[in-house]
Amino acid sequence: MSEAQPENVGAGQPGGNGEDTGHPAVDAVLRSLANAARLAPAEQIAEYEAAHQVLQETLASIDR
Repeated sequence: MSEAQPENVGAGQPGGNGEDTGHPAVDAVLRSLANAARLAPAEQIAEYEAAHQVLQETLASIDR
């Protein structure tokens, strides 16, 4: 595992090598989670909560 990429984000996965899901909000969340992995654990909580909120809103908007 390189220092630049978290263990769970790899080649072929969104956030891993520049490939996108095609949904801008989801792509932004994946990038923020990759960046959060570099933060101290206490600082990651806010990032994970924000990502969760965006993903919930994105899923809810699909039904509209």
